[in-house]
Amino acid sequence: MNRRDFLGGVPLIGTALAAGPYQPTTVASLKGAVKSVVIPTHEFAGNLDERLDFPADWEVNVMDMRGRNAPVLSSSEIRRRLDRPIGTKTLRELAEGKKTVAITFDDLTRATPTYAVTPWVVEQLKAAGIADENILFIGSFATHRPMTALEVQAKLGKDIARRFPWVNHNVFANVREVGVTSFKNRVRLNQTFLAADLKICLSGIKIHNDAGYGGGAKAVLPGLACLETVEYNHNVLMRNNPTVGPLKVFKNEMRLDMIEAARMAKVDFSVQILYNHKLQPTHVFSGDIVEAHHAGVRVAAKHYCTPTFQDADIVVTNGYPQNAQAFHAQRWIARSVREGGTGVLIIQHPLGLDPVHYLNNRTAGRNGSTYYQIAERRRNARLPRNSALIVYSQYMDRQQMDTYPRATAFADKWEDVIRILRERHKGTVRVAVYPYGGMQHQELELDG
Repeated sequence: MNRRDFLGGVPLIGTALAAGPYQPTTVASLKGAVKSVVIPTHEFAGNLDERLDFPADWEVNVMDMRGRNAPVLSSSEIRRRLDRPIGTKTLRELAEGKKTVAITFDDLTRATPTYAVTPWVVEQLKAAGIADENILFIGSFATHRPMTALEVQAKLGKDIARRFPWVNHNVFANVREVGVTSFKNRVRLNQTFLAADLKICLSGIKIHNDAGYGGGAKAVLPGLACLETVEYNHNVLMRNNPTVGPLKVFKNEMRLDMIEAARMAKVDFSVQILYNHKLQPTHVFSGDIVEAHHAGVRVAAKHYCTPTFQDADIVVTNGYPQNAQAFHAQRWIARSVREGGTGVLIIQHPLGLDPVHYLNNRTAGRNGSTYYQIAERRRNARLPRNSALIVYSQYMDRQQMDTYPRATAFADKWEDVIRILRERHKGTVRVAVYPYGGMQHQELELDG
């Protein structure tokens, strides 16, 4: 029996890893009726539900994305849709006569349920006669840290991760130059990927505030690129460039640079995945790495979009499913909070904030910045609209706390969050809750 069954299906409150018999089921300070919101937490680390209780006399508005109730695809539906590629032959046809295959996948900072499509990919390759030992999975996560074996199992599925070899991309080495883009980016990519007879990229489509959306050619640049190539794309092309931004895909110079790199890599086939708030696949697209991605983002622009609540007294936003980079969800506070209101950022994941990002480290080093200087700047940062900030997490340590302004309150129990909020807000209180803020995006239009 798992812990969720042992608890009788009661959503968790504030102590997600506590022993079952001691699991609280109420906020003690809230007497009588309450208003509750259940949120998903702990992506790839138990995938737990937690219940957030609020005073019964508060107005609580849950801001769901439009595609929250999209039907979940069954295994047979996934196979049927992937068998209809866009802009290429079927994967089985492409694999005929090939010997070696390289397949990319993203890391846990991205919520892609890659394990939902890997069985189909392997089936197609096996049907084409490719041997297990010649099917290699490559973690394509650019300047993030390497993945562990357990993390790879969470991404690919335990059976796939144990049955087939996998390696981490190294942003510092094992790269080969393939050309220069029209944007003057010298493209150097993972030479193991380049050497494969058949090259496949598995990606998830989710909002990206610079490249428009994740997925598609991002699996190659930055995914499989060396640090210098990523730095040019991110720092030279991205900075002060009006073509980049959320939902900007078709005219985005940063994205177009990525596409040129993917073409140089000669990617043969891709799979693009959209998912719901429980990280279950709702749409899949296969085929050409650009055409399949474009088809996916046209659906994503409606699927993930969420109305923005205006002038809330309290804005609660959940870092899930990108807790490692919770600043994505935190943006909802600036959009929705009233002058002098309060934002609550939830970071419920045992890994907390991921401190490893080699490009950010290099940029800071070139500026001559030390940890002490960076931490001091962050502590002195101003919050939007003279608001206050509470970070709710059971996993924050001192280094992670140094990421936030000095006035930030930290709470490891939801009860303490409610106590602080009741001290700050009296009378009629309007609350906006973004229950999976790390994947939701504003109601914006695509650029093409």
